Amino acid sequence: MSRPVHSDAVSLPGDPSPRRRRIGLFGGTFDPPHVGHLVTAVNVRHSLELDALIMMVNNVPWQKEGDRPITPALDRLTMVEAAIRDIPGLEAGRLEIDLGGPSYTADTLAALQAGQPDAELFTIVGDDAAAGMMTWERWQEVVERSTVVVVDRPGVHFVLPTEIPWVRVEVPRLEVSSTDLRARFVDGRPLDYLLTDHVLDIIERNQLYAVPA
Repeated sequence: MSRPVHSDAVSLPGDPSPRRRRIGLFGGTFDPPHVGHLVTAVNVRHSLELDALIMMVNNVPWQKEGDRPITPALDRLTMVEAAIRDIPGLEAGRLEIDLGGPSYTADTLAALQAGQPDAELFTIVGDDAAAGMMTWERWQEVVERSTVVVVDRPGVHFVLPTEIPWVRVEVPRLEVSSTDLRARFVDGRPLDYLLTDHVLDIIERNQLYAVPA
């Protein structure tokens, strides 16, 4: 990591002020959520000593809209809830679904801050997304409202814009993608160990990635 991430607001002997709650925002389409997402979430939470890490389900992912059909947001939320069912410290976020419309991280952080004004917020992004973060809608607000955390994989180190004060966290490198998983459902390749059993059950029960008749 490139700089300390611990808050100064930690309780000291005789100091009645509590430690600020540390909340991580890990947004995504999660179509579907897979083991790579979970490994990232668990490792970032551990590294930053977060009280909670929210896997926030995009309502309408503006950067992907029009590229392909997106599974309905509530179905994706159900899959995330299933994926994290037995993992302490992880939460499934529906705030962007409730806000409606395109999902912008700046809006999400503003809403989180309004609900928990004393919390310390961390925005978690992959290194590839971080490289293009200055194309985000109101990216300056994201930087102002949170510490931006970049997930690095061993052997991969993106050059990032110097305008943003980054914190880097290295997590195990797993070559798993939601795009490949959706293709596996279509062509029948194995999905063992790439998705949790709970998520796989939901997908099969609701035929989320079935080939249209």
